[in-house]
Amino acid sequence: MLGIDPKAARATWTVILIVLLCLAIYAIRETLFIFVVALLFAYLLAPLVDIIDKALPSKSSRTIALAIVYACLVGGLVLAGISIGSSVATQAHTLAQRVSDYLRPDQVRDLPLPQPLKPFADTIFEAVRHTVQENYEALLQRLPQTIIKAVGAASGIVFLVIVPILSFFFLKDGRELQRSLLSMVDDALDRSVLREIAKDLNVLLAQYMRALVLLGLSAAIAYGVFFSIIGVPYPVLLASLALPLEFIPMLGPVLSTASILLVAAFGGFHHMLTLVVFLIVYRIIQDYVISPHLMSAGMELHPLLVLFGVFAGEQMAGIPGAFLSVPVVAVLRMVYRRLERAQVRKTIVAPEEVVVPAQQ
Repeated sequence: MLGIDPKAARATWTVILIVLLCLAIYAIRETLFIFVVALLFAYLLAPLVDIIDKALPSKSSRTIALAIVYACLVGGLVLAGISIGSSVATQAHTLAQRVSDYLRPDQVRDLPLPQPLKPFADTIFEAVRHTVQENYEALLQRLPQTIIKAVGAASGIVFLVIVPILSFFFLKDGRELQRSLLSMVDDALDRSVLREIAKDLNVLLAQYMRALVLLGLSAAIAYGVFFSIIGVPYPVLLASLALPLEFIPMLGPVLSTASILLVAAFGGFHHMLTLVVFLIVYRIIQDYVISPHLMSAGMELHPLLVLFGVFAGEQMAGIPGAFLSVPVVAVLRMVYRRLERAQVRKTIVAPEEVVVPAQQ
């Protein structure tokens, strides 16, 4: 009809729908990121909620368990903010004040650099000042944009409020939502495949979030204790900085290590070799002993694939993309393997065609 091939028309329409879907996802990427973070946060709290839920006798124990967990979470954050947050704020203010003082020309010779770097104090300062002077106009042009971004960062407060609320609903109604989605599939084999994918997804994401939190806490505790013992300046600040950076695969630990060495050098720490050796040894233990053990369930990603995902995610979506790169790659790999097994199962289960010879 009208010279249009029905198969070509269906293929073209399918391609158009896929392109429109990708454009829609890109347009709402920030909203999707909030929901994904809320889902990951829900996976982090799910084991504790399940334990309390089983211990409570009432039918509405799920809601009560959620209330108990959230009350403990808020109480823990308040106590941590009171005990640790004040030290972090004080050390950050002191560091910022000293950095501004050291940028004055008359303070160059008094920089508390390690002894091997003392002869290069003038050269270092001149290089910094020359760079600032060369980029002065560019800095002035970018200043308004920086201020706008800083003001826009206040939306992070909304982010911190929205994520726990969304996680509450995921934890409360997640099972019912999963059952509703499975009920939409009529074929029993397809429903079984989707159920297996959901089960693997639960294990994978829960294991990933618990591993990230444990890796961040282990890094923060190890850094804080060791830095306090050997006298590294601003130990609480540097340990607190390492905690969230552990959530960004590959790039986060590199930024954390560079920040620690920079602050220690300009803070007058004179045992830099000891600090470098400790950081190297700790990274080897963290990356090759602790991390593989914590992420052994479900991830099983080759380091090259992790590197590709991290750099590709950072290039496409910045820090959020780097943060989500590993779970996204792991989920895609898991779904592909499940669908491949399902295809093989369908091929085996499907009845063979029997050719009946024509009777003469």
